[in-house]
Amino acid sequence: MLDGEAEALTRKAVELALEGEGSALRLCLERIIPPRRERPVKLGLPSVRGTADLAGTMAAITTAATQGTITPGQAAELARVVEIFVRAVETSDFERRLRELEEAYAARV
Repeated sequence: MLDGEAEALTRKAVELALEGEGSALRLCLERIIPPRRERPVKLGLPSVRGTADLAGTMAAITTAATQGTITPGQAAELARVVEIFVRAVETSDFERRLRELEEAYAARV
């Protein structure tokens, strides 16, 4: 139904926007201006070297969110980074323990 009409519809939307039609103006500007990117989060977090450090990190993230230093969405993203770190540590630890068991088993056989 709209085949071949994209150019005419676009031109009409631009004309209406130039005439001050609010919804047409918003539609055109949404296509011209890129969506706002997230701002960098500057947050003093303790160094994380292992799982023992994660409680302090999560406490700092939670405190920053409750004090309004960062948004709840930013806190959720940072918590996700912590979760990924935990999984990486768990995987590394699992592989280390498995290797030790295999070496101990090989030494006995």
